[in-house]
Amino acid sequence: MNRKLPLSDEELEIFESTRDLNAELQQALAEMKAGLVHVVLSDLIQARLNTGLAPAEFAALLGVTPETLEDWEQRRQQPTGAARIVLKLALDHPELVLAAAKETALQ
Repeated sequence: MNRKLPLSDEELEIFESTRDLNAELQQALAEMKAGLVHVVLSDLIQARLNTGLAPAEFAALLGVTPETLEDWEQRRQQPTGAARIVLKLALDHPELVLAAAKETALQ
């Protein structure tokens, strides 16, 4: 069904009153089981996952707070400067980032 977006408050109320949430959830579950759903991660989240570090550990490695990392992952803010370079390295070569972090921690 084609709808113009955003809906007015009245249109939204009508739409919500006619929804069958159970049927929607069942359909979503069936699509997930059939492999029809594909989750796309941001490059930043993928870089963190590539290192195997928890969010707080990855934030510490980057020298930022966990809240800043979350803002970056949720695309509320963008990393700048050296963080962008480290993130690119973590995306393509996480082993280099981890080795450098380990070496720096030993000094």
